[in-house]
Amino acid sequence: MNKPVDLPQVVGTSAAHESAALHVSGQASYCDDIAEAQGTLHCALGLSPIAHGRLLGIDIELLKQQPGVVAVLTAADIPGENNCGPLIHDDPILAEGELRFLGQPVFAVIATDRELARRAAALDKQAIRCEALEPVLTAREAHAKGQYVLPPMHLSRGEPQQQLAAAPHRLQGEWSVGGQEQFYLEGQISYALPQDGQAVLIHCSTQHPSEMQQLVAHALAWHSHQVQVQCRRMGGGFGGKESQSAQFAIVAALAAMKLRRPVKLRLDRDDDFLITGRRHGFDYRWDVGYDDQGLLLAAEIELVSNAGHSADLSAPVMARALCHFDNAYWLPHVAMHGFCAKTNTQSNTAFRGFGGPQGALAVEVILDSIARRLKLDPLLVRQRNFYRPGQDLAPYGQQVSDNIIQPLTDRLVETSNYHQRRAVIQAFNATSPVLKKGMALTPVKFGISFNVVHLNQAGALVHVYTDGSVLVNHGGTEMGQGLNTKVAQVVAHELGVPLSQVRASATDTSKIANTSATAASTGSDLNGKAAQDAARKIRQRLAKLAAELLGGAPEALSFANGLVTSGEASIPFKELVSKAYFARIQLWSDGFYATPGLHWDRAKLQGHPFYYYAYGAAVSEVVVDTLTGESRVVRADVLHDVGQSLNPALDIGQVEGAFVQGMGWLTMEELVWHPKSGLLSTHAPSTYKIPTANDSPVDFRVALFDQPNREDSIHRSKAVGEPPLLLPFSVLLAIKDAVASCGPTGCDPELRAPATAEAVLKAVQSLAR
Repeated sequence: MNKPVDLPQVVGTSAAHESAALHVSGQASYCDDIAEAQGTLHCALGLSPIAHGRLLGIDIELLKQQPGVVAVLTAADIPGENNCGPLIHDDPILAEGELRFLGQPVFAVIATDRELARRAAALDKQAIRCEALEPVLTAREAHAKGQYVLPPMHLSRGEPQQQLAAAPHRLQGEWSVGGQEQFYLEGQISYALPQDGQAVLIHCSTQHPSEMQQLVAHALAWHSHQVQVQCRRMGGGFGGKESQSAQFAIVAALAAMKLRRPVKLRLDRDDDFLITGRRHGFDYRWDVGYDDQGLLLAAEIELVSNAGHSADLSAPVMARALCHFDNAYWLPHVAMHGFCAKTNTQSNTAFRGFGGPQGALAVEVILDSIARRLKLDPLLVRQRNFYRPGQDLAPYGQQVSDNIIQPLTDRLVETSNYHQRRAVIQAFNATSPVLKKGMALTPVKFGISFNVVHLNQAGALVHVYTDGSVLVNHGGTEMGQGLNTKVAQVVAHELGVPLSQVRASATDTSKIANTSATAASTGSDLNGKAAQDAARKIRQRLAKLAAELLGGAPEALSFANGLVTSGEASIPFKELVSKAYFARIQLWSDGFYATPGLHWDRAKLQGHPFYYYAYGAAVSEVVVDTLTGESRVVRADVLHDVGQSLNPALDIGQVEGAFVQGMGWLTMEELVWHPKSGLLSTHAPSTYKIPTANDSPVDFRVALFDQPNREDSIHRSKAVGEPPLLLPFSVLLAIKDAVASCGPTGCDPELRAPATAEAVLKAVQSLAR
C-alpha cells in the first residue's frame, strides 16, 4: 500500500494520490456510503413520457396508493423559485405547464426504500396526463427555425469577406461532431438531512457546492446560511456535476424539509442519461480562403451548438468555442458566428474542455482538408499557420505572449520519428489492400481561466494543531483528479513539514463561502494559491517567534524537513508550534486568491479572458480495417505543457485519461435520439460505448514539456485537466489519413465524428464510388 512521499521538496514530486489506497481497496467513502440516519426516506423521479407537449395533470392519488410511498411532490410544492438553471432562470426543477423533453422530471416520489420509490415513479406514463406537440430534435432544425436559448454571438476581425473574395483558393464545407456523455462512475446523488430549526445539511456529489447552496435556498425561499453543502469526494464529474447536480440537491432538500426526515435521491444510470445533459454537439458551416502554401488568409464560420431545452451553461460554452477556433493558428481575417440552438432534448452542459474542443476541432479539420487539396503534409500546413512574433494577437484581442507551440512541436516531431514513420506507413499502405495505416500530428493551445472574470477567485483555511499536524480546507472539490493531493503538497512545502503531516478535509460551504466551481482547469491554480496564502500567514507568525528563540531575521529562517532552522540552530516544527500556542500566537489562517490581469467584454467578445495558455501536441498512428471499418490506435506520442509540474505522476495520469476520454468522444461514443419520439436510445452502457483499457493506444508514450509557466501561477505550474482532451484530434485525423489512402492522392474523404466503425466504413465506401 503506497504511503505519501515524505521528501524535503514536497512540491514537484510524484506523491501518491491522497486517496489512492482507499480507492483501490474500496474504502473511499462516497455519498451513498455515508451511514443512513434513522428514518431515511428515498426519492425517485417521474419523467415526462413525451419530448414536447402540455402538462394537463398528474394522478397523485394513483402514486400515493403504491406500496411504501410516503409523499408525492410536484412543482406546486416548491415554496420558492421553480428553477435549477445556473445563469438564465429558464430550467424548472419539476415541470409545470410545458413538457420540454422526454425524460424531464415532472414529480418526485418519496418512499420508505429506494426500490419502492422507483417502482412508483415508473408509473409516470399512467400518472401524467399530457397533450403532445411536435418536437424539435436537432440543432440544424432549430437553427433553421431561428429557435435559440439566447441571442447569437459574433466575433470578427479584419476584412474577412473582402479577403475571401481575393483568396487564390477557397474551401467551403459543412461538418458536425456529436455530444458526449460524462459517464461519471458515481451517478448523481444528494442526501439531505434536516437540521435544528429551519436548516438543512446536504451531502452532494457536486463540483459546485456554493451554487447548490444558493439554488436550494432559492427553491426553499430561504437564505443561503440555512443551507450547508458538503462534498468529500466525487466518483468523477467531468463537468456533469457543475450545474446539473442542483436539480437533485433541491428535490432531496425540498422533500427532507417538507417531511422533516432525511431523504436520499440517487439516480439510476438510465434516468441519469435521460434527465441530465452532456457535451454540446456542434454543427459547422465554413468558408475559408488560403494560398498555395496553405496559409489561411480569411475564414468565416458558423457554429451551431445543440443547447437542449434551456440555456444552462451554453453561453459560456459557446464563448469558449469561439475563443478557441484559432487553436494555435494566426487568423488575420476572421468572422465567427455562434448559435445556441433550442431543442426538445436534455439541456446540455459543461464537459471537460467546455466548448474549447468543439471550437478548435473545426480549424483542425479545415487545415487537414486544405493540406489534402494542396497535396502537402498536414503537419507542414499547420506549422506554417502557427502563431509567431508579429502574428500573435488572438481574434478576441489577447496577445499570445507565452507561445511555445513551435519548440514543443519540433521536439515531438523528433522524438516520435514523425517523418520516418510517415514514409514507412506510405510503403505499408502501397502493399496492403485491406488494412490501412494513417498518422496525424495535432497541436493544442488552450486558454486557462473562467470566461466569467469574477469566478476566478478562491479561499482556503489552514489549521495547525498543537501536535504539529496540519488540516487544510479549500473551496475546490475532489473528483479523483488529485486536487487535494496538490493542495496538501503546497501547504506541506510552505510549512516545511512532511506531506503525511497534512490532511485535506471535505469541501464545505460552512467553511469556505462563495466558492467557484471546480472547473475550467483552475482547481490547483486558484485553490493552491489560496492555501499557499493561508500557510504563509501562519509561517510568518511562527517565523517571528522562531527568530526570537533561535536568533536571526524571521525572513532568513528555513522551514524544511520538519525543522525550522536559523544558521546552525534549529527547532522541530512540532515544538515551535507548541511554544506558539503557549505564547497565544494564532495557529490558523484563512487565505484568498484572485487571478490578476483578467478583463472581458461579454457583449463584444473582446478582452484578456485567460491568465495564460497551456500547450501540447500529439502524434497518433492508427490501423483501419477497410472491410469492417474498425480502427485501432497502435501508437500515440504525447508531449504536453504543464509548466513546472506540482506532481508529475498526477499530471501524466490526467494527460493519459483526457487523451482516452477525448478519443472516445471522437471515435466511439455516439448519442442517438429516436427521430420521432425524441427518446434518447443510447441511455445505458449496453448502447452507449465508452473506451476501456483495451481501447487505449497499444504503445502510449506521454511526456511533460518541463518549462516553468511565465505567469506567477502556483509554483509556476500549469493547469492540466482540460487541455489534453484536445490531443486525440490526432486520432480522428489519423483515421481520416488511413481512409484517404484508399482513394487517389489529394482526396478528402468525408468522415463524421464520432468515427465509429460504421462511419469509417461509409467514408471508405464513398471513395470507391
